[in-house]
Amino acid sequence: MEGFKFDPEMLERLNDPERLKDIPPQWIWDKLDVRESSTVVDLGAGTGFFSKQFTAMPGVEKVYALDISEKMIEYMRTGVNPQYPQVIPMIMDESSIPLPAGMADVVIMINLHHEFHDPHTILAECSRILKPEGRMAIVDWAKKETEHGPPLEKRYTAEAVLEQLETKSFQNIRSYHTLPNHFLITAENGK
Repeated sequence: MEGFKFDPEMLERLNDPERLKDIPPQWIWDKLDVRESSTVVDLGAGTGFFSKQFTAMPGVEKVYALDISEKMIEYMRTGVNPQYPQVIPMIMDESSIPLPAGMADVVIMINLHHEFHDPHTILAECSRILKPEGRMAIVDWAKKETEHGPPLEKRYTAEAVLEQLETKSFQNIRSYHTLPNHFLITAENGK
């Protein structure tokens, strides 16, 4: 499936506090059942809106906030990093994550999965950067009509994402459908 990219010109939409009600960071963290965490990687971080929230989770020392948009990275460098020095903005491309293997305790993707042209490649990269038994959370738009979000034909079903994870080294994969417009899938790195 062809990905669908968010328009960086509309970045202020990403800072809407209502998003915290739709996608509560503490709820995601609880479902991840994180035992130890010092390093979080937020892929598709956009403006760092959720990255800032994850800095408040127990034990978190650094949040690497990655995005493919230079505009988003610059926004985080000037608008987030001064107040949240533990948020580290970094540019990435769609098929690789510029971080060393086995360095992350947690990888989080919020409203990003539908943007990938080849999700299998990025999932392999997530497995590579995660520590053994590191945790991953994928939150994305449910494949149903919603007031906001990408076109329906660009969305994945939770079942499709589960299948993609099963082809990689992930285990203890769980799916949650209690959010009004999104699904959450959690997984543990099996390598």
